[in-house]
Amino acid sequence: MSESLYETLGVSKSASADEIKKAYRRLARKYHPDINKEPGAEEKFKEINAAYEILNDENKRKQYDTYGDSMFGGQNFQDFARSSANMGDLNEILRNIFSGGFSGSGFGGAKFSSGFGFNGEDFGFGGVSNDTTAKIKIPFEVAVTGGEHRINYGGDTLKIKIPAGINEGERLRIKGKGKSPNGDLILQVSIDESSEYERDGDDLIKEVQIPLKTMLFGGKFEVRTLKKDVTIKIAQNTKTGAKIRLKGYGVQNRKSGIFGDLYLNVRVKLPDINELDDDVVKILKEKLPE
Repeated sequence: MSESLYETLGVSKSASADEIKKAYRRLARKYHPDINKEPGAEEKFKEINAAYEILNDENKRKQYDTYGDSMFGGQNFQDFARSSANMGDLNEILRNIFSGGFSGSGFGGAKFSSGFGFNGEDFGFGGVSNDTTAKIKIPFEVAVTGGEHRINYGGDTLKIKIPAGINEGERLRIKGKGKSPNGDLILQVSIDESSEYERDGDDLIKEVQIPLKTMLFGGKFEVRTLKKDVTIKIAQNTKTGAKIRLKGYGVQNRKSGIFGDLYLNVRVKLPDINELDDDVVKILKEKLPE
C-alpha cells in the first residue's frame, strides 16, 4: 500500500497548516539534492515537494482528502511525483487536476520541475515555484562591505541590497520581481576580481610597496583598507616578503558577525635611479655592498 501525502510529510491527517509547513521545511532540508547525496534522496525530495504543494493549499487538500490517489490518473501519489519530476510547470498540472479535470485524465508521464531555490541558507518554500532565476556580477568591494547595488532586469533598473560578506555562488531573493505572477527573482551572485585584494574566506590579502628608506630605517606608512586608512609601523631593516596582520580588517562573516583579518604582503619600492641626486647615486655606487 502506498503512502498517503500525510505519511510522506510525516504528519497526521488532522495536522494544522503550521505543522505541515514545519514538517516540509525539516524534510526538504534533509533530502535536498545539494545536501543529501545518498541514492534515492532526490526522488524523496520530489515527493516531499509535490505533497506539500497539495497539502499546503486548503482547497487542494480537501479534494485530496475526498478522492485520494484516484486523482493521479491511475497512479499512486509516489509514482505520480517521480514521473512528473522534470517538466516545466507543476502548478498548471495540479491546477488541471484539482479543478475537476482529474477524472480519467491520465497524468502518467506528465513532468514538472520542483523549482526549489536553495543557497545553503534559504529555501524557496512552497514546493513548486513561480520564481525566476538570473545571474548577476557585483564589484568585489560591494561583496565585502555590502550596500546598495543597481541591476538592469527586464528593462527596469532594480536597487538591491547586498549583505556584507556575501560569497561567490550565493543567491539573493528579490520578492515579487519574478516573471510569473507572485513569483520572486532569485539572483545567483558572481563576484568581480579585485586588482588590489585577494580573498581567502573571511580574510583579505593585499600587497603593499614600502619606500626603500622606510624599509631600511623604519618609520610609519599609511595603508588604505576597505574600512578606513590605517597607519602602520615599519620596523628597521624590514625585508621584502614580510607579512603584517591587521586584525579585524577583513570580511565580516555572515553567520557569526566576526570580521576576518587583512594580511599585508610587504614589498620594497625601489627609487628610480634617474630621479636621484647625482651625489646620492655616486655614494650608492661606492658604498652599497655587493
